[in-house]
Amino acid sequence: MPEQELKEVEKTAFDQPDHHLDRLLAPELEEKWIVTFIRDIKEAINPPKLPPLEVTSKPVELKSLGGIYDGNEKKSGLYSLLIHCAVVALLLFLGSLKPVQKMIQEHTPLVFTPLTTYEPPKAQTHQGGGGGGARSPLEASKGKLPQISHKQFTPPRVDQVDAHLPMVPTIIADTAPPNINSPVYGDPLSHMGTPSNGTGFGGGIGSGSGGGVGSGKGAGAGPGSGGGFGGGVYRIGGGVSQPAIIKKVEPEYSEEARKAKWQGTVKLTVVIDETGHARDIKVEKQLGLGLDQKAIEAVEKWLFKPGMKDGKPVAVYATIEVTFHLL
Repeated sequence: MPEQELKEVEKTAFDQPDHHLDRLLAPELEEKWIVTFIRDIKEAINPPKLPPLEVTSKPVELKSLGGIYDGNEKKSGLYSLLIHCAVVALLLFLGSLKPVQKMIQEHTPLVFTPLTTYEPPKAQTHQGGGGGGARSPLEASKGKLPQISHKQFTPPRVDQVDAHLPMVPTIIADTAPPNINSPVYGDPLSHMGTPSNGTGFGGGIGSGSGGGVGSGKGAGAGPGSGGGFGGGVYRIGGGVSQPAIIKKVEPEYSEEARKAKWQGTVKLTVVIDETGHARDIKVEKQLGLGLDQKAIEAVEKWLFKPGMKDGKPVAVYATIEVTFHLL
């Protein structure tokens, strides 16, 4: 560029400092916006026809996606069906077994009872007694009762045991029971004079158990249990006869047990009172499927000749077995 022209350009740039920014601006559109807008509307209404599209691609066959079951789909489906059928058959077989049915039927109902329905607890008093013995073939001999105490350390015996530090025999009671004047220990209700600790067991004197005196259970004296002096339920033996059945009602079968063809024996512990009726019935050996309750309902209707002691009817403990058999 000639020197003269270069000077004129520099002068122009100096006189007009924004002249070099003109090149950054977009060139002026040759078409007006109205023309472009009208053309877009025409193309939307009547789009121009394009030449046909030529497809040059070709489909390619893919490999099978069957994985480990590729080619064995039918066989795999058959195996799956057989396995499911075997599982269902096993569950049905287990459900048909009697022990499983018994476990399903046996349940313990839980009943919610408001605590406000209970009465305040009453003071407990000893209503039973005690008993003992040494498994002797002879009944307990007659004698006096030992001293009373709230805790027993040594049960009474007819034959005294020599010891360097002897402990006084006692029975558990709150009040002094009726006693007799005798130089030896024994059962005041007995009629035998031959010295004997009795046919019972667990120490003590009598035909019961527990280290006391009499036919009861515990460290008290007399029939019954729980300490104190007897007056409760007697036990068979030691002058107490066994109750005998007068009227017997056959138990009914429950529907569940009949369907399962369930058979067996229910063992009950009961108290046969002075009138010959069963009370305080408890299940000692269960059978299930509703047969335990059926056995209780049947025994409640039975009538017994009560146990006797000294010619008088008394309440006694008894064990009853109710057997269920399908015809």
